[in-house]
Amino acid sequence: MRELTGGAIRETVDDIWRHLGRAVICITTNGQVSKKGSAVLGRGCAKQAQERFPELPLRLGALLAEGGNHVHLLGDGLVSFPVEETPWSNPELRLIRQSAEELRALADLHGWTEIVVPRPGCGGGGLNWNDVRPLLEDLFDDRFTVVTACEERARPWQEVNPA
Repeated sequence: MRELTGGAIRETVDDIWRHLGRAVICITTNGQVSKKGSAVLGRGCAKQAQERFPELPLRLGALLAEGGNHVHLLGDGLVSFPVEETPWSNPELRLIRQSAEELRALADLHGWTEIVVPRPGCGGGGLNWNDVRPLLEDLFDDRFTVVTACEERARPWQEVNPA
């Protein structure tokens, strides 16, 4: 794990799953539910979560069908963090901000002390971290750590402090 420098948001380059059992882990998701009632977990940490927790698509699908595309408690120390409406749409800054607000409210309500969030919309979604980061800065306090996967870090357009 390597700490990154920047503003108020704590960031690191790490494997998000290393924090399982020690922190609440956010998985970036979309709001699509299949005809069979499963959430569509297409790529990135959502796909990794599905591989680790095979029942997750049905669990999230039921929550999406009942409550819409919002942050949901998923069990196993996981929460959803919607970034797009469907797996075929682009991540939306509006939805990322909404999800950050909902996540902060849940963290306050439940007294969470450590929450790990991937860079929302910046991996497979293709958003520039410099566009997303300002949406989170006033909401993510010292309980939140934004994790960048090592392969994402190699993309120069997503650097925290571009040269």
